Amino acid sequence: MPSSKPASVTPNIIIHGGCGNITRENLAPDAYKAYRASLLAILDSANSKLRQPGAKAIDVATYVVSLLENDTLFNAGHGAVFTRTGTQELEASVMVSRGYRKRGVGVMKLSHVRNPILLAKEMLIRGNENDGGGAQGHVQLAGESCEQLASEWGLDMVKPSYFWTKKRWAEHRRALGKSTDDATYDRNREAIDDGHDESSPDVGDETVISKPFSNPTWDSKEYLPQGTVGCCVLDSDGVTCVATSTGGITNKLPGRIGDTPTIGAGFWAEEWTVSSTSSSQPFYAASPLSRIISDCLPSLAGYLRLPQQSEEESNCSRPSYRAVAISGTGNGDSFLRLNAARTAAAIARFTSQVPASPAASSDSHTSLQAAVTAVAGSNGMLQQSAEDRWRKTGEGEGGIIGLEVDGASGKSTVVADFNCGGMFRTWYDEEGKPQMMVFKKEYEA
Repeated sequence: MPSSKPASVTPNIIIHGGCGNITRENLAPDAYKAYRASLLAILDSANSKLRQPGAKAIDVATYVVSLLENDTLFNAGHGAVFTRTGTQELEASVMVSRGYRKRGVGVMKLSHVRNPILLAKEMLIRGNENDGGGAQGHVQLAGESCEQLASEWGLDMVKPSYFWTKKRWAEHRRALGKSTDDATYDRNREAIDDGHDESSPDVGDETVISKPFSNPTWDSKEYLPQGTVGCCVLDSDGVTCVATSTGGITNKLPGRIGDTPTIGAGFWAEEWTVSSTSSSQPFYAASPLSRIISDCLPSLAGYLRLPQQSEEESNCSRPSYRAVAISGTGNGDSFLRLNAARTAAAIARFTSQVPASPAASSDSHTSLQAAVTAVAGSNGMLQQSAEDRWRKTGEGEGGIIGLEVDGASGKSTVVADFNCGGMFRTWYDEEGKPQMMVFKKEYEA
């Protein structure tokens, strides 16, 4: 059977820089200009790498995220948010649609690895070795084990104070009702390298000021980062890759693991074969009898295996493939409860839209955009998961970016949606022009 991969694939990329309760009131014009300049510069730099002969999606995606980790504007790496005790616990992940044995990995609870995303990349690549490169067959690893491997593999290691910025520390302190003066900042920053956090008696118990709001992870008036940075890339070989990194939610409890390093929750990449006779081939379908039974006795509803294609039918159908890459950002606990990224991908893979006409029946699969909107759009699954806590705690807030690939044409579509105030994102439009958006409509100072 001929290869289902097209002769030529047009590379593509989309990037996000986090989301949350971002409004025109709390995003000042100067801040908007800074975000815009940074994201467009990173997009341009990434595109230059992606257009080089032989460029790999994994290299470009992790390169993008490493730049975001180095930029203090974003909640990842140098500029990540703090835990409730004044420490930082970083997380990152990478996943590819094909080409590596582990497919996807997540690293977490890091405080010494300069670029967590590069550790995730190494874990994925070295996973092709028989011993897993030292990480065995594991696809998730935390804390000291991660950092020991990072050191052995020659990655840049730093002191915990490297990740500190006064802006993030002030957000953390204000949310807890504590002082934010420079002397206190300097004292705590120095102490963190000696192994002390803000709960340690060696640091001191500074004067507590009145709390400006009750939830230390969210504010209805101020934008407190609770979002991941991420990137989805398609290379000329048709491989998709998603890379993500975060400091988590402002004032999270130490030890909390979010959706960013959890496969299927905050990120997902996969591809699957389809044929000209069917846009999607699920393994099982509900039988007519099971539908009747389920109406009366839901617990007894059953499934029958779909009949196999005959060899003649198989030869007549021309196989192709679809692929997706998805990166989420927002309230990670909500993403975890829904397994949000994989859910969106599964909707696109296993469901079909009702065709507008019989002529359209061969292309009736659910688009990734529709799937992303169902999960992360207004009144979607994320929002509904917050129930009556919506807009009161930050729960359910989130956004998703992604790429959907049509293997028959070698073309792809960028997708995005969110249910909160805004999501920083940048991509190339259909005319090849760079775009950057925060809100649903253009930013107006």
